[in-house]
Amino acid sequence: MKGANFFHSHWVNLLYSIVLQALRFNHFLTSSVFLIWGCEEAEDIKKKRKKTVAGLIMKEDETDHLWRIVLFMFLILITGSVVVSGDSLDTDRQVLLDLKSFLEERNHVNRGQYSRWNQQSSNPCNWSGILCTLDGSRVRGINLAANNISGDLYGNFSSLTALTYLDLSQNTLSGAVPGDLSNCQNLVYLNLSHNILEGELNLTGLTKLETLDLSTNRIFGGIQFSFPGICNNLIVANVSANNFSGGIDNFFDGCLKLQYLDLSSNFFSGAIWKGFSRLKEFSVSENYLSGEVSGSFFAENKCSLQVLDLSGNNFIGKVPSEVSNCRNLSILNLWGNSFTGEIPSEIGLISSLEGLFLGNNTFSPTIPESLLNLGNLAFLDLSRNHFGGDIQQIFGRFTQLKILVLHGNSYIDGINSSGILKLPNLVGLDLSNNSFTGPLPVEISEMHNLKFLILAYNQFNSNIPQEYGNFQGLQALDLSFNNLSGQIPSSLGKLRSLLWLMLANNTLTGEIPAELGSCTSLLWLNLANNQLSGSIPRELMKVGMDPSQTFESNQQDEGIIAGSGECLTMKRWIPADYPPFSFIYAILNRKTCRSIWDRLIKGVGLFPVCAAGSTVRTLQISGYLQLSGNQLSGEVPGDIGKMHSFSMIHLGFNNLSGTLPPQIGQLPLVVLNLTKNTFSGEIPNEIGNAECIKNLDLSCNNFSGTFPVSLNNLSELSKFNISYNPLISGTIPTAGQLATFEKDSYLGDPLLKFPSFINNSMGSPPNQYPKIEKKEPKKWVAVLVLFTMTVALLICGLASLVVCMLVKSPAESPGYLLDDTKHLRHDFASCSGSSSPWSSDTVKVIRLDRTAFTHADILKAAGNFTESRIIGKGGFGTVYRGVLPDGREVAVKKLQREGIEGEKEFRAEMEVLTGNGFGWPHPNLVTLYGWCLDGDVYSFGVLSMELATGRRAVDGGEECLLEWARRVMGSGRHGLSRARIPVVLLGSGLAEGAEEMCELLRIGIGCTAEAPQCRPNMKEVLAMLIKLSC
Repeated sequence: MKGANFFHSHWVNLLYSIVLQALRFNHFLTSSVFLIWGCEEAEDIKKKRKKTVAGLIMKEDETDHLWRIVLFMFLILITGSVVVSGDSLDTDRQVLLDLKSFLEERNHVNRGQYSRWNQQSSNPCNWSGILCTLDGSRVRGINLAANNISGDLYGNFSSLTALTYLDLSQNTLSGAVPGDLSNCQNLVYLNLSHNILEGELNLTGLTKLETLDLSTNRIFGGIQFSFPGICNNLIVANVSANNFSGGIDNFFDGCLKLQYLDLSSNFFSGAIWKGFSRLKEFSVSENYLSGEVSGSFFAENKCSLQVLDLSGNNFIGKVPSEVSNCRNLSILNLWGNSFTGEIPSEIGLISSLEGLFLGNNTFSPTIPESLLNLGNLAFLDLSRNHFGGDIQQIFGRFTQLKILVLHGNSYIDGINSSGILKLPNLVGLDLSNNSFTGPLPVEISEMHNLKFLILAYNQFNSNIPQEYGNFQGLQALDLSFNNLSGQIPSSLGKLRSLLWLMLANNTLTGEIPAELGSCTSLLWLNLANNQLSGSIPRELMKVGMDPSQTFESNQQDEGIIAGSGECLTMKRWIPADYPPFSFIYAILNRKTCRSIWDRLIKGVGLFPVCAAGSTVRTLQISGYLQLSGNQLSGEVPGDIGKMHSFSMIHLGFNNLSGTLPPQIGQLPLVVLNLTKNTFSGEIPNEIGNAECIKNLDLSCNNFSGTFPVSLNNLSELSKFNISYNPLISGTIPTAGQLATFEKDSYLGDPLLKFPSFINNSMGSPPNQYPKIEKKEPKKWVAVLVLFTMTVALLICGLASLVVCMLVKSPAESPGYLLDDTKHLRHDFASCSGSSSPWSSDTVKVIRLDRTAFTHADILKAAGNFTESRIIGKGGFGTVYRGVLPDGREVAVKKLQREGIEGEKEFRAEMEVLTGNGFGWPHPNLVTLYGWCLDGDVYSFGVLSMELATGRRAVDGGEECLLEWARRVMGSGRHGLSRARIPVVLLGSGLAEGAEEMCELLRIGIGCTAEAPQCRPNMKEVLAMLIKLSC
């Protein structure tokens, strides 16, 4: 055959190495197997393996030629053809078509541009996402970024022997990085960022690599398998936001061309790499590095750094003055360490410095005068440094600043005297979380360049000045969590650029001014937890109608350096209890805060939403309207249907009445909460058009008429509550989304007909709103503890957990080994007989062979059972995706239906998974490692007793807490008079609150009854806590 080369040395050598690797892999598998089979079986296998290898390999120096012939004949037998060199465009085309088939087999919907390959042209150089050499003779690059690709990585990229560029970023690729990728020896650019890849990393063969981006994945282990092996030509390396661990010192010494290195948001520990100063950009933020940063790291005339980010570690000592040798430095970020002493005055010599982040340390309050010489300094962060008294007057002289962040200190005054209100270029001012008192400073309104004003979490106690309506360019005003009173000034309606207005948790009164509807950019409005009254003005429905002008202005802006202040602010602004906002809240770290903040102010959505009646998602910007916890009355205006930029509406805990306008179904809703009002009439069928809604709470109203079956079409609904609407009638479908919810979603609706598995009962609605407000001094401790316990209970959920391994378990972590637990059978892995009765931190609720886990471990692994972790639902439970601390991926099933039937089904499932009755587990079932039916309520009982008494479960006393409580209070099943309140509670000086603490102690004793059948279930405990808090 023309072009064929029967003994092509490169090809045969490659196959030769593959077979050797296969033999080594066989050795690995055999070794793995005999670890399970035992020592005797292992020896037998090892002897057979040695004979096999000896028979195949013989002596390598005598059989090299024979190997080549055997390999060639092997290829003939397998393929029926002669091996052809892969160095041609035709072979590249065949590899790409194989890649296309591989991707289509794993992605049946939402296929990317690869699905159009070979449809209009057979030349791969004309295919979308394919790059060829200048002469068109070879494929040199593949770009399939953001193509909705899921599944494993393709394992034959090395057959594209001219491949130099590979970008598969922004997909959902999973699994480990295949070893084949290391054989792409010509690869110069590799981008696998923003996927969910895992496993350990080994890219040793990529010696020509110049750019490597693996950021935002789940890759774990050390970096020693790739570095310094791929260092020869490497210029850019980004492995941030993974699970890498171990040290970093010395691994990059051989990377002589390296300029940009980002190791942030991992689990690296130990000392810092000493050679970082020769780079241009170096980031190790949010790791566990420790020790001192030596001045010798910044040798004179050898520091090339432009960006240095050491934030979020455990560095100690003084900041070395030698950092001033980095004269090209533009960003110096030392936030979130344990640096002490004075701020080096030599920093004032770095004339190029634009951002200086020194927050969350313990620096001396004396600010060096030399810093005033930094003419390019735009961002100064000295938050959380324990500064007290008045704001230092030197801050009023930083006329070059654009953003000043001083939140989280203990300032009590000095806003006016320091001169900061006269800084001419200031765009952002954050004085939140301090101790300022008195009236809000009117003079702030004269700062005409100000865009972001954050004064939350102080003790300001005045009206909001009318002059605050003079901020023509203001985009964010946060005055929440103060003691502000009076009415919301109508002048705020003049703030046409305002995106955020946060006035929650004050004591504001009066009506919501209709003028706020003129704030056409206002997308995030939070007036919750005040004393506002009157009706919702119809004009308010126009709020946020057209924020485009503000977003366009921000897009054209030169850009504000993102810093530490955004994360704290954004966490306050995001309603973390509601998905998908909760997902955004969960991923916030210092790095993601910067990018999310930048996207928000430029009008890019954080999560996809869909219009009413459609499931097509778009990444449009979406806001919220939070008016809950006030005294609003009247009807909801029908114009609410015009608020097309709002995905969350929370009007709960008010006195709203009348019928709910059907226009509300026209919104792109993900959250609708109307609980605790007096709405009447029928629930609009149109709500069923909000097909992307995740949270719908209509409880505690007076809705009537027939229950709208259209709600059953809301397939993404994860939280639903229609409880305590006693006039609603109709039938809940036995199939569909509504049938997946527990009876708690339908309490107090006697006219509704339910499937047999939902046992609804008439009850009394809760009559108290968990609003943050001032309590009487005699009960505030009791209320706080009861609230904490209730939250803890809701997080814990019901007490039935099943952990099933989805992947093969790696080596066990020594931190979880039990010395006295060996070779436990799965069917004896219940926690009921192994719970520690004394310490709430170590109550065992799951046991996995030789591994024990506390309930806290399971909560952390499953992300507190948040909706984003749900991977499936059954008739009696929900399955959550979880990742254990050592990286193992598991599925956690939580029982959701109570009663004899639910427990019976649960136990039956355990029987099947453990193999009881069969003699062995079925090979097609996942491995069951443990289960528990009653450990949850026990551990909760111990925790409640600890909180009620202030004692630890075991604190070195003559008798443990449980023994003491039973002796003092008896069984806990009977009521208690004031005379029987323990002296330890009365002696606290809170005698009135002691009664509630005593009742909490009684609940704890009931939860820890010796006989499990005598313990209340978690729903009963919740009912007792609600009753106690009323």
